[in-house]
Amino acid sequence: MATFSEMGLSPQVQKAIEMMGFESATDIQSQAIPVSLSGRDVIGQAQTGTGKTVAFSIPVVEKVNREDGNIQAIILTPTRELCIQVAEEITKVGGVKGVRVLAIYGGQDINRQIRGLRNRPHVIVATPGRLMDHMNRRTLTLEHVSIAVLDEADEMLDMGFVEDIETILGACPSERQTLLFSATMKRGVTSLARKFMKDFVTVAVKASEVTVPTIEQEYYEVSENHKLDVLTRLLDIQNPELAIVFGRTKRRVDELTSALQTRGYVADGLHGDLSQKQRDTVMSKFREGSLEVLVATDVAARGLDVSGVTHVYNFDIPQDIDSYVHRIGRTGRAGKSGIASTFVTPREIDHLHQIERITRHRITKRPLPTFSEAKQSKQRMAMEQLLTESQSEDLGVYRAFAEELLNQQDSIALVSAALKMLTGSTTEVPIQLTAEAPIRIRRPQNQGRGDRNRRSGGGDYRRSSGSGDYRRPKQGYVRSNRHG
Repeated sequence: MATFSEMGLSPQVQKAIEMMGFESATDIQSQAIPVSLSGRDVIGQAQTGTGKTVAFSIPVVEKVNREDGNIQAIILTPTRELCIQVAEEITKVGGVKGVRVLAIYGGQDINRQIRGLRNRPHVIVATPGRLMDHMNRRTLTLEHVSIAVLDEADEMLDMGFVEDIETILGACPSERQTLLFSATMKRGVTSLARKFMKDFVTVAVKASEVTVPTIEQEYYEVSENHKLDVLTRLLDIQNPELAIVFGRTKRRVDELTSALQTRGYVADGLHGDLSQKQRDTVMSKFREGSLEVLVATDVAARGLDVSGVTHVYNFDIPQDIDSYVHRIGRTGRAGKSGIASTFVTPREIDHLHQIERITRHRITKRPLPTFSEAKQSKQRMAMEQLLTESQSEDLGVYRAFAEELLNQQDSIALVSAALKMLTGSTTEVPIQLTAEAPIRIRRPQNQGRGDRNRRSGGGDYRRSSGSGDYRRPKQGYVRSNRHG
């Protein structure tokens, strides 16, 4: 595996990479960085979690002239969360060199962003809609951009940003360098590349690596009305450090979050109807570990890069293969292992087998966990917790109380009571969630949603507010209302 020291990086970037703790480059980095540094246009096909952000951050930072106060690079991302994360990564890579980076995304006060633009950033990381707003307001210009990056290009096309992307790239100098990164190479992505890229080189992870080998993939065949019981039993048995549960709709996320909280889990939800402040609060709690379970829709969780996620639960099987790959890629990151569990109703088994065929990975069927297994697991964890605490050095203040209790009650009864308190509720509070219709089997990914986007020009399809589906907007839709 190639090392960064062998890539001929500038001393400033090399030092920044060392400070970030990187030594060996990932496959996509070792392939994409040298070609990008040569000035060629590059298409990189790679999933999130493979190090693609660093793969384009290094060429971007190397190309920036610190003495030039103009905007020299733009990076387009599909979501606010990914926009923030990419900006943070480029700030780290360019920190030693002194590269100024500004994130521009919907949901944040635009006047605050205008003030940030007055600091003359070298690099802009943005969602397409908000960048278009600034272009229309003439608060920034792209005439000095020498390198443009499209991150998660397939997602931006699926979200209907093709027209904005074409307008933005059209406002950049024709002699710029263009880097495009995408998890899948749909026809819309290749069409965009042919239109805006010159003599490009394609680098890609092997097809066999579409799903990360460190992720253990499994599924449970379960009826719709028993999904919640199966999920809570798995949470008790597997005891994940950090878990993400994916629901198909905003309604599902809200109901499931409430249900988990009712059953005693520290959970919160993330979907597109939350304000930016609410989203930031939820993600901050999740990253800090004060939140056990994050319940999210596909759109809200795109590009989330949280280290330490040990388990992903597909409460609803995703509608397409790309979403499945993106979802399970939230765990098993940076070489660590992870478990991805998918709940499948009997009518969705064919759809699951289609996912297996396209990802070239067999998903193991697991027996449904029982209430008794979950109860025993909670009791074992309580016992381990009690034993660990008993070895603590600061128990002195409690010894007098313990002796007093032992004079009043049998020791076995007292320990049993302590275990009962630590175990918490051993009953499953009956909760009825609104049922979701089963997913019908879909055609292969190149004949599905992406093709419809391509034939329609891509920008005509938009996510509806009630679900994760796509629909045409009504006449008179205000394009500037769309921000990542």
